[in-house]
Amino acid sequence: MSSEVSSLTDLGGDLAGTYRRTVSSGTTVDPALAEADLAAVLRDGYVILPDLLTPDELDDIRESVRPLLDRHGRNQFEGHTTQRVYSVLNKTASCDRIADHPRVLALLDRLFLPNYLLSMLQVINILPGEQAQMLHTDDGFYPIPRPRAALGAATIWAIDDFTADNGATDIIAGSHRWGDRLPAESDREPVVMSAGSCVFFLGTLWHGGGANRSDRSRLAVTAQYCEPWLRPQEAFTLSTTRDTARRVSEDLRRMLGYSIHPPFIGQVDGMHPKRLLEPGAQAL
Repeated sequence: MSSEVSSLTDLGGDLAGTYRRTVSSGTTVDPALAEADLAAVLRDGYVILPDLLTPDELDDIRESVRPLLDRHGRNQFEGHTTQRVYSVLNKTASCDRIADHPRVLALLDRLFLPNYLLSMLQVINILPGEQAQMLHTDDGFYPIPRPRAALGAATIWAIDDFTADNGATDIIAGSHRWGDRLPAESDREPVVMSAGSCVFFLGTLWHGGGANRSDRSRLAVTAQYCEPWLRPQEAFTLSTTRDTARRVSEDLRRMLGYSIHPPFIGQVDGMHPKRLLEPGAQAL
């Protein structure tokens, strides 16, 4: 067999082939269900996935993240009356099940190229009195004109019930297809869902946190994802310890950046990044 290389495509299997991509846990989801979820997302820009977490799982998340909620937002976008936790994977394992949930991965498998990445995992607690967040799109910081296909997707998981009054995420259905059009405040519609459910939406969908007019906080976890050739919002290979990377599932490890987008995006010192997790591997 000839070893001649005439284009970068010919190198596609070199580094990626060192560690074969494992089958996503999204393949365990009934294909008919996954296709129905996808159809809703492509039509409306979002889909609500109900009751994915059990009461015990919700209690575990609440108990583990409450002690971490010690800082308020630093600006209008983060919310001055909103608490946020970053670098979640290093601080608790309770949210792992959110970031790599099979129902979510089944959608991502159908929307993006293999080895798509986790872009952000964050806990968000909207306190009473918080104002509505500015409307925005989650992949709007990538400087590629609209209309276009989404470059990322996001989930927001209700750890507490989402109601019209307690800061439920507001969305604008169908806005994922817009070009330069800007949203109006009157377009906002709250995503009302029970604790344990999540809303999955495309990175091109206009949305924002709602105002909390209730007397209780609204706890949520958001996981965001992007195409494998893009830079994620959080540099997980820097912010996540190797012990954490060894602990998490193969799906999460791949999404943290211990993967290759062929032919060699993501390589470390000319090699596959998973070598850094092998016993005896030395830091560069």
